[in-house]
Amino acid sequence: MKLKTKDYDSILKKEIKNKDFKSEYDSLSNEFTLAKEIIKLRKKRHLTQKDLALKIGTSQPAIARLESGNYRNLSLAFIK
Repeated sequence: MKLKTKDYDSILKKEIKNKDFKSEYDSLSNEFTLAKEIIKLRKKRHLTQKDLALKIGTSQPAIARLESGNYRNLSLAFIK
């Protein structure tokens, strides 16, 4: 049995119609933008989360948290 998947944009398009969801999404837009850019750049360079973590001296779970938009205590030094 093959699972049917949906892409992020199609899900967002549907959910953003909900007023409460949109308000919360808008309040987190900077975090989402940063996460999406990091994912895009990592994939452009054909790196896994583990590859990126090794290159920058952190762990794969740290990269996963960063890409989820839920990374707390994020410093500019970490981003650089």
